[in-house]
Amino acid sequence: MLDLSRLRALHAVSVHGSVAGAATALGYTPSAVSQQITKLERETRTTLLERRGRGVSLTEEALHLVGAAQRLLAIMEQTETELEERRGLPTGRLTIAAFASAARGLLPGVLAGLSREHPALDVRLDEVDPHLSVDLAAKGVVDLAVAHDWDIAPLPAPEGLAQAVIGLDRCDLLVPEGHALAGRDGVRREELARERWICQPPGTVCHDWLVRTLRTAGCEPDIRHRAEEHHTQLALVAAGLGIAMMPRLGRGPLPAGVAAIRLDPVPERRLYALWRTEAARRPAITAAVDALRAHGAAAGLA
Repeated sequence: MLDLSRLRALHAVSVHGSVAGAATALGYTPSAVSQQITKLERETRTTLLERRGRGVSLTEEALHLVGAAQRLLAIMEQTETELEERRGLPTGRLTIAAFASAARGLLPGVLAGLSREHPALDVRLDEVDPHLSVDLAAKGVVDLAVAHDWDIAPLPAPEGLAQAVIGLDRCDLLVPEGHALAGRDGVRREELARERWICQPPGTVCHDWLVRTLRTAGCEPDIRHRAEEHHTQLALVAAGLGIAMMPRLGRGPLPAGVAAIRLDPVPERRLYALWRTEAARRPAITAAVDALRAHGAAAGLA
C-alpha cells in the first residue's frame, strides 16, 4: 500500500520544483520531505528524484506517481468538502495565499474574524505574489487565493477556478512635498514623461502595470529605484529621489515629506478571491469569501 503522506510530499516537490519549496508549503523541514521521498522510493523499488546541479528533477516513474497522487488528493478534498458540507460549519484547515498589501491591509481582520466566529476552522496565511498565488490555487496547494489585476493588465484565471470580486482599490501618485506637482488637485498621465520613478522590480504585477500605463500615454518610464516593500518606496519618495504610484490598501498613513495627488483617470486594481470549483460547496470557502468582502468594504474598497 502506498502511503498518502509520502505521495503528498512527492506531489509538493513536483509543484514547487524543489525539496525546500515542498517543505515550506507542507510546513515540514527539507530533511523530513527527503525522508518521505526516500521511504517512497524504497516502497516502490524505484528512483524518483535525480540530482541536477543544486536541484532535483523527477523521473518518469515519479511523474506517473504524481499523477496518481493528484487524483487521490482530489478525492480526499472532495470527501472532506462533503463531510464539512454535511456538518454545515466551517471546519478543518483553510490555507489562504495573498499578495503583500492585502496580507497587510485586509487579511489580519479577516483571519481574526474567522478564528473568532469559527473556532473549528484552522486558517493559515501565505504571502505570495498574484502571479504565483493563482497557480497555487489551481494546483490545490492553497485553498483560496487573494489576487489582483489592473484595468489594462488583466490576470487570467486558469480553468477549474471560481472567483468572486472583493472590491476596487484606488491608486495615488506620491511625490515629495517640494515637488513641482505637489499641491495640485490632479495630474494627467501625459504630464509624467520626464519624471524619475520608484516602483517594484520587473516581473511583478505593479511594475508591469506602471510600464504599460505610461507607454499607453506615450511615456517611457525612467525607473531609477526598485523596491519590493511599500514602506521602502515611501522612504525613497520622502528623500526626494523620485515619484511613485501606490495603491491605498495596506499603505498606511503617508510619512512626512510625501504628498498624494489624484491621477486622472484614477488607476484602479480589482481584488478578487479564487478557489477550485470542486471546493465551492465547502462552508469554509463561503465564510472566507464573505469575510473578505466585508473587510474589503470596511477598508475602503469600492
